[in-house]
Parts: sequence; structure tokens; C-alpha cells
Amino acid sequence: MSITTRIEQGVLTIGFDRIDKMNAITAAMYQTMADALRDAEGDNAVRVIVIEGKPEIFTAGNDLEDFMKRPPTHEEGGAPAPVFQFLHAISHATKPVVASVSGAAVGIGTTLLLHCDLVYASDTARLSLPFVQLGLCPEAASSLLLPRLVGYQRAAEKLLLGEAFSAQEAHVMGLVTKVLPAAELADHVRQQAAKLAALPASSLRETKRLMKGDDTPAVEKKMAEEGEVFRRMLLAAEAKEAFTAFFEKRKPDFSKFD
Repeated sequence: MSITTRIEQGVLTIGFDRIDKMNAITAAMYQTMADALRDAEGDNAVRVIVIEGKPEIFTAGNDLEDFMKRPPTHEEGGAPAPVFQFLHAISHATKPVVASVSGAAVGIGTTLLLHCDLVYASDTARLSLPFVQLGLCPEAASSLLLPRLVGYQRAAEKLLLGEAFSAQEAHVMGLVTKVLPAAELADHVRQQAAKLAALPASSLRETKRLMKGDDTPAVEKKMAEEGEVFRRMLLAAEAKEAFTAFFEKRKPDFSKFD
């Protein structure tokens, strides 16, 4: 399986399980995650949601081969593309969402953390936002949320250059709640999720709503704006050059583009 889901003692765990492909996310995987998040909203047995990867890697981001075959450039049958369904579901989740991050967290592997309530990372975690390097633009309202969280200059460095940064730096920036030794991460996340699951569900939901409520319209607006630009840039020459260079295992040449 590419995505695993299980419910234990009030905790829904959504796991990336495609280690042979570095947990790269396909459209089908986005759909599975979106469906699981939506189902969790109406399931009283679910009080907390955990998103985890493998000890070796959280996720390499989008599966570029699948992405090129199924670009999220339009709505199919009136429904948004699976990636946009997932982003809407995680950004509108009313129950606590906890992330467990180890190894690389690339692209959406980092931007999805902006919508989590608690983010725990191992000391091996490396985050990156290489959208510009791929001839694209940020998504998941990260162009709004990251500058708000870490300040404009720090956000600009991460989004414009797209270079990887450590879990320790992410913690200093406020993107990661706590950094732990890799061997301790899974147990710590389980303990924290269990604490949340034992608390009054309505109190958790209302507290989260009060903290995030004023930002919701702005996040929705920015996510829609990013989505439109992303779809346009995905079909542009720069992205085609970036993707072709990736598959040809060479450095892209953007010098011929204005």
C-alpha cells in the first residue's frame, strides 16, 4: 500500500508507505489522504489525527512522473484534483493534527506542516521547499503562512532558494514543535497523541477554531490564488525544462527564459 490508515484508541494515523519511491505522493495517495481526513471529521471514534512517514524519510513530495501524467490543471467531473482536495481537508481539519517527521520532507512534505497543530521531528529531518527550482510557485497557502510564522526574510530564503534546512533550524523558526533523537520520535508522538485523545474533544475543537478562525478566509483565498498560478506555471516552459532535467539527471538551464 502507498498510504496506510488505522484508528487506535481515538487516534487516526495516516502513514506514507511507499519507501521504495521515497514516499513520493501520487494522485491516488492524495485522494486516500483527503478521504481519510474527511471521514475523520464525522467519526466520533477519531479524536486526533497523526500524519507520519518512515524513519528513513517523511516524503519526497510529489511523484513527478505521476504528476506529469496527471497534472492538477483542471477540475475533473466537477471535483478538484486530489492534491487540492487534500489541502482543503487538512487546512479545514477541526480535530488536532500531529505530524511525525523523520528524514526528508520535500515540498508539500513541508508545507502540510503549516496546517498541523503539533509538529515533532527527528534530528535527522531535513525540510525543503524547492518549488522555484521546479519552475513552480508555493502551495498550501505557504506564501502566506510561512512569512507570518517565521518572518519575511527567513521565508524568502526558504521559498526563493528552495534549499534544505535542518529540523533544528525549523524548530528555531517555529515550524517544528520539538526535535527528538530519531529512536525516540515515534514513542513521543504516540504519547502526545494519547494525551490529546484523552482530553475533552469539544474543548480541543473550539480552542483550535479560536486560534485559527480569523486566518481561515485568508488561507482559503491564498490557497486558491496559489492554485491558479501553480496550474498556469505547471504548463509553462520553465517547469517543462525543470522536469525534463530531473528525469535526464542533469542541471536545468533557465538562462533562455525571461
